[in-house]
Amino acid sequence: MNLFTKSHSQVDLAKLKQIKDWVYHNLDLHREISISISQLQCHEPDCPPLETVIAVMTNPPQQYKIHKPASQITEVEIKKLLD
Repeated sequence: MNLFTKSHSQVDLAKLKQIKDWVYHNLDLHREISISISQLQCHEPDCPPLETVIAVMTNPPQQYKIHKPASQITEVEIKKLLD
């Protein structure tokens, strides 16, 4: 049983770029390091309906989750998440 599926909702590409810029800045990353942002729907009880997963392709890779859609993420939340 697959409890997570990719969201079919449209994500503003400018917002995704902004989130990536915040991650690069707050982690002081070189722009050659890839960052992937995905929105996932969860179908488990007590799970948020949509979460955003940020994967930073360092060695080892780092993964961060925010329990809301990417469109609602703020720079303050990114700073708290990465501290």
